[in-house]
Amino acid sequence: MGWIVAVIAVAAAVAAAVRAQNAARAENIALARAELAERQSRAAEARTAALTDEIRQLARNRIPAAALALSHPTAKVPGLREADEVDGDSARLLTEAVQAARKAVVEERGRVDAAARAAMRGTSAKIQSLLNQSQQLLHDLQHEYDDPRILQLDFRNELALRRTQATAVLCDAWPGLARQNSPLVEIVLGAQSRVAGYERVKVANHLRDERLALVARAAEPLAIALAELLANATAYSHPDTDVQVTVQQSGGRGAFLVVDDAGIGMDDDALDRARALLAGPPEVLLTELGDPPQTGFAVVGRLVLQYGFNCHIEASPFGGMRTILRVPAHLLTVMEDDRSLSALAPKPVQATPSLPTPTEQETAPVPQPAGGEAAALPSRRRRAPRPAPARSAADTAPAREQVPRTPEEAGASWAALQQGTLNGRSVAGRPSAPAPDDHDHPDDRDEQGDDQT
Repeated sequence: MGWIVAVIAVAAAVAAAVRAQNAARAENIALARAELAERQSRAAEARTAALTDEIRQLARNRIPAAALALSHPTAKVPGLREADEVDGDSARLLTEAVQAARKAVVEERGRVDAAARAAMRGTSAKIQSLLNQSQQLLHDLQHEYDDPRILQLDFRNELALRRTQATAVLCDAWPGLARQNSPLVEIVLGAQSRVAGYERVKVANHLRDERLALVARAAEPLAIALAELLANATAYSHPDTDVQVTVQQSGGRGAFLVVDDAGIGMDDDALDRARALLAGPPEVLLTELGDPPQTGFAVVGRLVLQYGFNCHIEASPFGGMRTILRVPAHLLTVMEDDRSLSALAPKPVQATPSLPTPTEQETAPVPQPAGGEAAALPSRRRRAPRPAPARSAADTAPAREQVPRTPEEAGASWAALQQGTLNGRSVAGRPSAPAPDDHDHPDDRDEQGDDQT
């Protein structure tokens, strides 16, 4: 019996040991599960906190930066700050949120810009019509009255008309003025007359064909583009400096208008942006032109895109900027000989001075042959031309009258005309008194008459 009790005791001890071991194992498993659950909880809390921070970063920084980058490409858009703490799906959704916000901003800006363009296009057309009517009225007044202030008012009306035309072109409207085939040098003069600092613009004509002209559909657009470039050159250069305009002709590549100024120049970022605008981008938003908007290069870019011009800007050897406007050959033509050019048009610059043409020829004896007989026919040799006799003052007076006058001289002539008219009216009621202007100053009367023709 004793051995049975011993066996039972051993079995009981083994069972107790097994139960204790199982209990310890279960406890260890429970502890491990608790630790795992705690770690998972802390990881979930960290991911939640990181995701919350990323959402906050998205709302406060990333989306505004993405919207700003649409206007300023150099602006940086921040990415995920804690990429390791955010899982792949969350990171992808955050990136899609930025892209969706960018797309929404672009679409909304496009709608707003289209509405603004439509409003400005309609307003510009009405203002341009009124300014054209005012211009015609001022021209009529110039023939009826001799007040020089009418010329000043007409010039300011021309400046306002140029700004209105530029705004219309920027809004994809028609320039609003139709021309015939126009000589290239006259288009340059027309553009010069639309700039506030026109007296500083010096034109050099290097055309081989003086009657080179633009076709009708491109004449006014070229005048608008060149006026914008001249306005930019005069606005950003010192008032005491000149703006050089060179008109050149180049074989089958067309014609070139080169504008040089001695202004303040541009930094690299401004130069890159100017080149991008002058290249004629398909679309330029009004909101991207600054406040106040700087529309000059944008207007030229629109005309480049529509009419096939080409414009390039670079540093000028004069210290400022050089702008080269190229007119393609298919937009050029030649005017008929019966069409007279403007008296103010600059004459072509002669590359080399022309040799004097001999006016006389004289015969010279041919050396006699050995037999002593004279040659049957004489030979000719050239002789230096005789010096031209000095011309009298009466002969040179008509030549002086043909020299184009500057705007200041024209304004002084108008003022003299007005003063002479007032003097004549003041003595009209006193017939016994001789009019001094009729006898003492005949030259002044002739000069005034030339201004009226």
